[in-house]
Amino acid sequence: MITLSVNGVEHNLDIDSTMPLLYALRNHLKLNGAKYGCGLGQCGACTVVVGERAVFSCLIPVSALKNRPVLTIEGLGKIDNPSPLQKAFIDKQAAQCGYCIAGMIMRAQALLGQKPAATEIEIREHMQPNLCRCGTHMRIISAIVEAFQKMREKNNAPGAST
Repeated sequence: MITLSVNGVEHNLDIDSTMPLLYALRNHLKLNGAKYGCGLGQCGACTVVVGERAVFSCLIPVSALKNRPVLTIEGLGKIDNPSPLQKAFIDKQAAQCGYCIAGMIMRAQALLGQKPAATEIEIREHMQPNLCRCGTHMRIISAIVEAFQKMREKNNAPGAST
């Protein structure tokens, strides 16, 4: 029995401890935001946040999680209340086919948690492992930069808690 904390909910799963997290998420928890792209950690379509780090869920076995919480795209926001990153991706029309977008958002979310004052250069560097075959990288970067700026403005607004 494996216990996973995903999007703030504990799940007890009767699965093999060597199963990649991606399969536990998709096949057992029915969370389909993380996509199977290459199975080799080379495209980033399966990216989720574990603890505070972006990870390729196709590569990490569930036994390696060591009780660290998992955050997927489904845990960020809802259609009627998207997270700041999701809203920026919508506003900037950063998705074309959409296959890579959940992984892109989750990699950006990890950076937001680690370094909310990241520069555009740092954002570009952090996002390098994730690929977009449709070629919307410029819109993706623009969306992330916008979301980071809005979050900084919100956090620096009078009355904001710091």
